[in-house]
Amino acid sequence: MVARNFLVAILAVIPAAFAQSITGLWDASMQINGLTIPFRMEFTAEGSNVTGAFFNGDERFTSTGGRLEDGALRVEWEHYDSRLEAQWKGDTLTGSYTHGGRRGGSWPFTATRHTASPAADANAPSIAGLWELQQVRSGKRESTWRFIVQQSGGEVSATTLRVDGDTGGLTGVYHDGKFVLSHFDGSRWALMEVKLTNDGELEILSDGKTRMTAVRPAEARSRNLPPPADFNTHTSVKDPNEPFRFRFPDLNGRMVSNTDPRFRGKVVLVEITGSWCPNCHDEAPFLVDLYKKYKEQGLEIVSLSFEEGDQLKNPKRLRAFIRKYGIEFPVLLCGEPEDAKEKLTQAVDWDAWPTTFFLDRRGLVRRVHAGFPSSPSAELYREAIADFQSEVVTLLGEPRP
Repeated sequence: MVARNFLVAILAVIPAAFAQSITGLWDASMQINGLTIPFRMEFTAEGSNVTGAFFNGDERFTSTGGRLEDGALRVEWEHYDSRLEAQWKGDTLTGSYTHGGRRGGSWPFTATRHTASPAADANAPSIAGLWELQQVRSGKRESTWRFIVQQSGGEVSATTLRVDGDTGGLTGVYHDGKFVLSHFDGSRWALMEVKLTNDGELEILSDGKTRMTAVRPAEARSRNLPPPADFNTHTSVKDPNEPFRFRFPDLNGRMVSNTDPRFRGKVVLVEITGSWCPNCHDEAPFLVDLYKKYKEQGLEIVSLSFEEGDQLKNPKRLRAFIRKYGIEFPVLLCGEPEDAKEKLTQAVDWDAWPTTFFLDRRGLVRRVHAGFPSSPSAELYREAIADFQSEVVTLLGEPRP
């Protein structure tokens, strides 16, 4: 009888204990510029330690630390200079998300336990594939962006790919005659309504204010509309017969130069980056893997990082960026983002974060690649990875000078 009563007591406690755990998926939203941006999050708790994760497609962007004490949740993404602070009551989180840096702010945050989304309209039209957004507003000498859509019935994931990278993966469903898509991954956000017109075009309302039209690439060419920017010709150098020069301090104040023995006779990728830049975060894990794969064959990578003034004085976020991605190649502090054009004197038409200069064993620039996509760019993401690797292998195969 005692054993039976004990078992009944244990079984009664288990659901309550589970209900008190923050672990699991949450349906979150933030209020940004008068818009409600819905997105999905995941929390994992071990005691009072909590890990939070945003999503970019199937990728998880995990926190660097977090605590839950007496219902007060604080989760940090140090490599974004960001934090989530919320009160947890039952199945609800209420608080704010603060993001530092150039595109920062503090926004109201709410979340509830994840529940199954309403079924998408079974009569959703097919919009899957590649589109081109026309007459876009860009300060980077481009008038067309790629719009990449993946679709399963009424469910859609999509991203806008610009010359500097993409917007992250927006997800959503078809309802009331339109697709409603949204995205937030800790450093960038987007909200989009997409309608297919009778003419086979897409009418898009972006972030509640910008209207755009998308057509298929073949239709764009038949109308003589300008194509999207070419990542490999968007930026160049003044004199390809002149070695590419750099000389900046690392985070310990030691000067690092292209003439250092470390780089002599090596293939070098010079990366123009900043820890405030979302697309630079997209690229960092790939560069780390690329370096590990080819460094013994003579590959070097150096990041020329341009940071805001407070980060130059105390590069806390940049150090967290380096730790987060396990960067082993040199990262140099080069000035503020506004200083970049003045300091990159050999570059022509440079305006994309990130940008990669491919240097051969003589130190000459053989190619410049603008931007970098993330996994929601699908085939174009895979093409970028293959393109980088192919260029590195080609340059490594050339004889030493």
